Amino acid sequence: MSAIEHLLYTEDESELRSGIRDLLTERVTLAALLARIETNEPYDPKLWRVLTEQIGAAGLAVDEAHGGSGASWRETAVVMEELGRSVAPTAFLGSAVLATAALRVVHAGALLADLAGGRRSATLAVPFASVPGARLPYPVRAGGDVLTGTASSVVDAGTADVLVVAAEAAGGPVLYAVDADQRGVERRPVVSLDLTRPLTDIVLTGATGTALARGERAEAAVATAFTTGAALLASEQLGIAEYCLESTVAYMKTRNQFGRPVGSFQGPKHRLAALWVSITQARAVARYAAACVASDDPDTAVAVAVAQAHCSEIAVRAAEECVQLHGGIGFTWEHHAHLYLKRAKADALAFGTPDRHRAILARLVDLPA
Repeated sequence: MSAIEHLLYTEDESELRSGIRDLLTERVTLAALLARIETNEPYDPKLWRVLTEQIGAAGLAVDEAHGGSGASWRETAVVMEELGRSVAPTAFLGSAVLATAALRVVHAGALLADLAGGRRSATLAVPFASVPGARLPYPVRAGGDVLTGTASSVVDAGTADVLVVAAEAAGGPVLYAVDADQRGVERRPVVSLDLTRPLTDIVLTGATGTALARGERAEAAVATAFTTGAALLASEQLGIAEYCLESTVAYMKTRNQFGRPVGSFQGPKHRLAALWVSITQARAVARYAAACVASDDPDTAVAVAVAQAHCSEIAVRAAEECVQLHGGIGFTWEHHAHLYLKRAKADALAFGTPDRHRAILARLVDLPA
């Protein structure tokens, strides 16, 4: 596949996008979102079942031998774009991206098949702010198959059936699969900026786990999950930015001031045009990052650093413009803008800040300090 083809959507990807968008348009309404985030069940279990069992979105990156569709991370990135456009309340990032990426490395076939088929969900029990390429601290300790310690600010852990835990053992790091509902596992909700994707502290006190990999293989699984998660999060950020721009343009065509549409004034038009250019660039870097992780390209680390450094800031800027250019209504709880701003801000901290990724990029391309 050529460099240009990396950036384009295939016919299958476009059809997948259409199906996912139709589903999310029907199920993820503003009223439903606002009602759900004010309850103790922020995620929509019915939406998750349709995504996984009927559409098969959780198994896109899983081979057919393990119950997946045998597609790739490129197709998964398309789903992430649409989930970003709707700030959908699902555990897709934790289960279908982070946990699946780690389990693929360690060839955990049975568990991988359960995730691909939607029979169970999982997440990687590491801090959401963990940075690709940085060595993971191991706050969980393992004595045999018994685990003790706390994994802080874990994404999508509140509803996960299985926790994929990286622990420090006597012989080095070990990756475990831990039943989240057993005695010895406590989930403590964290006050999260993004109410549509809450974080959770996982406290393990004598919980038992099944060892999946040890030593370098365990470290490789976690590193791959971080890299894949950061790459596909850029696609979610792209979806956020695209929706914020489209909804703002639509509003400014209908909102009148001084007898003419607000969108006809030069100042707002320049701001939105500049944002459109930035989003077009964001689409290119996000697509390239997804293509790199899908093909295990040697340029993956550079592509991911560029994507996160750029897409994080563009998503936040697009959401800020959405709030401001909607005027007074954009600042209200009943409007959608605050949900997108909170998701964009939270995503900008996930897997490292834009400044952190710029520093990583400088090191990768031998740029002098």
